[in-house]
Amino acid sequence: MSSDATTSGAAAAAPRAIRHNEAAHRFEFTEDGQLCVLDYELDGTVASFIHTGVPVLVGGRGIAADLVRFGLDTARARGWTVRPVCSYVEAYVRRYPEYQDLVD
Repeated sequence: MSSDATTSGAAAAAPRAIRHNEAAHRFEFTEDGQLCVLDYELDGTVASFIHTGVPVLVGGRGIAADLVRFGLDTARARGWTVRPVCSYVEAYVRRYPEYQDLVD
């Protein structure tokens, strides 16, 4: 099962349709044919965000931030706590205090 949603990042010209690929345990978005992902592991209600991957060809467009924001918003909606294993996710949560209550 997967779900789609639209989010817009500060650097985005148009909203991004990020997908929650539940079977693969990741949030994903394709930009110019390049798959961008935020991978997670789920243990009960604890989601460990383990890897953010944006290919160099599409880097610098705010995609990673949009993926993390979408992942954190999904975690909040589902009642998950988040373990930010990925350094990018950890830095994002520090930068945006509205998400700090989700951190395990």
